[in-house]
Amino acid sequence: MTRDAVRGAAAGIAAAALFGLSAPLAKKLLPGTGPLLLASLLYLGAGAALSLARGVIPRASEAPLRRADVPALAAIAILGGVLGPVAMLAGLARVSATAGSLLLNLEAVFTILLAVTLFREHVSRRAAAASALIIGGAAALSGGAGGADPLGILLIAGACLAWGIDNNLTQRLSLRDPIALGRAKTLSAGALTLVAALVSGHALPDAGALAAALAVGAAGYGASIVLDVYALRLLGAAREAAYFATAPFLGALAAVPLFGRMPGPAEAVAGALMVGGVLLLVRDRHGHVHAHEALEHDHVHVHDEHPRHEHDGPFVEPHAHPHRHAPLVHDHPHVSDLHHRHGHS
Repeated sequence: MTRDAVRGAAAGIAAAALFGLSAPLAKKLLPGTGPLLLASLLYLGAGAALSLARGVIPRASEAPLRRADVPALAAIAILGGVLGPVAMLAGLARVSATAGSLLLNLEAVFTILLAVTLFREHVSRRAAAASALIIGGAAALSGGAGGADPLGILLIAGACLAWGIDNNLTQRLSLRDPIALGRAKTLSAGALTLVAALVSGHALPDAGALAAALAVGAAGYGASIVLDVYALRLLGAAREAAYFATAPFLGALAAVPLFGRMPGPAEAVAGALMVGGVLLLVRDRHGHVHAHEALEHDHVHVHDEHPRHEHDGPFVEPHAHPHRHAPLVHDHPHVSDLHHRHGHS
């Protein structure tokens, strides 16, 4: 496994842990806010935290967002921040809690299918088996699928499809500054859902609940999104989806001190499947002779074998600027990131 793949795996698991932890915390806040208003506060808390982080952590070497990124950013905010949550909430009202949890595992399935079929990512047999184990563990944790009606199933499946598209579009922008990308996504989605919540008659909660919701959003959405962008950058959307699918198990573990519920047989089965899948995924090694076509783009980089190019005057690494990758044929271990989209026999 390459160093970048190890870093990507660590970022993906950390993102899943933070998001998984936010689920039981959000459940505690739900009675005093309502789902739509709580969703808006979580996104706005994330956006506020990332805005503060930008004041402390300068953009430095990361490539900035550009005007050409606006259509993808708009689709990410609308699909992932508005349509996905609204469809999920409407669907959850029509199905049982266990059915809803089980159906939400479709997000990883859709993300992987879209990544492979539409965005030219490659998934080896070992990685596919690892992903199946992890998603199977999430399904085991979710329980049975009783109590669901067809419209509820379609709404939740639609939400998962929206998030699958969101994940793949975010991966296409993952070479941009992750903090700027996360801030644009969370602030726009939070503003849109807040307007929808207020128009539908929701009232803001008391100061304590408001502060708690913003804090949960800062970590469980803000920090998690930034880490997830790094995972998408280093691993590709398909592998990131497999690591992020561990979030329900990590959230279940976090719920032990919060709700006093000890893990049961379902958690034990889920944990065993997920640990096996993660170990299989991190041991996956993919390398062969492959060709890089000429490519012009902008991202943070050092001058290794891939982006060798001329500079005027001295420079500091890592750095970001528009540059051209010359055609190259070589052999080395790699994953299906944005630099390695090529055919396989």
